[in-house]
Amino acid sequence: MSIEIKDLVKIYGEQKAVDGISFKVGQGEIVGFLGPNGAGKSTTMKIITGYLGQDEGEVTVCGIPVKQHPLETRKKIGYLPEANPLYPDMYVREYLDFIADAHAVPEKKQKIESVIATVGLTPESKKKLGQLSKGYKQRVGLAAALLHDPEVLILDEPTSGLDPNQIIEIRDTIKKLGQNKTVLFSSHILQEVEALCDRVVIINKGKLIADSPLGQLRLDNRTNAIRVAFKEDLETSRLQALKGVTSVRKLADREWELQAGEDTDVKKQLLELALQNNWNIVSLQSENQSLEEIFRHLTT
Repeated sequence: MSIEIKDLVKIYGEQKAVDGISFKVGQGEIVGFLGPNGAGKSTTMKIITGYLGQDEGEVTVCGIPVKQHPLETRKKIGYLPEANPLYPDMYVREYLDFIADAHAVPEKKQKIESVIATVGLTPESKKKLGQLSKGYKQRVGLAAALLHDPEVLILDEPTSGLDPNQIIEIRDTIKKLGQNKTVLFSSHILQEVEALCDRVVIINKGKLIADSPLGQLRLDNRTNAIRVAFKEDLETSRLQALKGVTSVRKLADREWELQAGEDTDVKKQLLELALQNNWNIVSLQSENQSLEEIFRHLTT
């Protein structure tokens, strides 16, 4: 495993910021690391990268214990922190040259030009860092994380401050990188997580509350919800009278969402009701919970 965390604990004063969490991330995986503000995500990422030490537990990167060999593991990791630290008076290439020297990158000029192109920095590459928008500063941070061709990428809010077009470009870049690298990234934009990840790890108040492929997570948190639209107008009470229906919510004119017990065949009852009354069903579908709805359910 490229990243392995076992019984990790980090304490600040009397508060457990990270409370005994364990999970693994393998090569070629892009895993979304989710949680509310203050859940312990950034603390965990800083421990993985060696910027913070843990109080208990073990963290290994590419089989190397981080606590015992922090310099060796840092060579394996590209890290984009949430607060992306840059030198505003340095030019883009000047800064990347400085980072390349810190990592002793061979053929650094070619590598710098390659990462500039990879993250879409070319149009702004002749500017000072202080002149860049927040979105382009994020791109510089991502370029710096990629310069030494790390095996593991730790990305803390990588699309923060980017416009919709830039988000799509960075998403595509991360997807390509995830083909042969291990990527662990956090984001509050859950649509991004759904678009990028096959698996998510969710923590809340320092504790692990979910570690699952997205499909399994939806299955584990499914609700028996049905959305139906009729051509005709009808009283909501007719739908509330169906066997096993627990609630009915009108979504729009002639469109409703029905919640029912797990063993209730609502679709069959709706079809029978329509036949009996000569009504026309325009659409009839099961509703899957979005990642946002599942996240709210698990963390509130």
